Amino acid sequence: MLMLMLTNPAKAEQCSVSLSQDRVDYGRLHSGELLVEQPGQAELALGKRTLNLSVVCPQPTAMALRFDSPGAGPEAFSLGLHGSFTLGLKQPRLDGQAVELFQGRARSLEQGSRLLPGQTLVARQGGVPIQGRMFTAQVEIETYLPASATRVRDETLIDGRGRFELVPGH
Repeated sequence: MLMLMLTNPAKAEQCSVSLSQDRVDYGRLHSGELLVEQPGQAELALGKRTLNLSVVCPQPTAMALRFDSPGAGPEAFSLGLHGSFTLGLKQPRLDGQAVELFQGRARSLEQGSRLLPGQTLVARQGGVPIQGRMFTAQVEIETYLPASATRVRDETLIDGRGRFELVPGH
């Protein structure tokens, strides 16, 4: 059984951060089904899930977001001993206009939509950080389990936790 909990998002500068749902439940997974779908793989991909993220602020605010959760290396977040998950932000918009997402305060054009452990994504337009009142994006979650996680005798709960934070001062 696999469940990914996205706890109550943090607030910053009187802004409200919300998700279309606070958990992603993959339900009961049976090892036979997983191994048939991906024979010989060391890591099993459980498919993508999509949620909607919105940030609403009363005053124009720089939109800099991070996901607070333990990392599983530099590219993914941890599901404890049982795997990892990645987060990507798709179709980011600020006050109805498409924006680009850059990692932190980097001045380089290292644009990306992946939220990485310990890093912040900043909304920019033309490479310059911008402010707005309403940020929206689709959150794409990809979950991976090591093949060894399917070798259990009893039902095992696998879960990951984290929350989105609006980071002031970017």
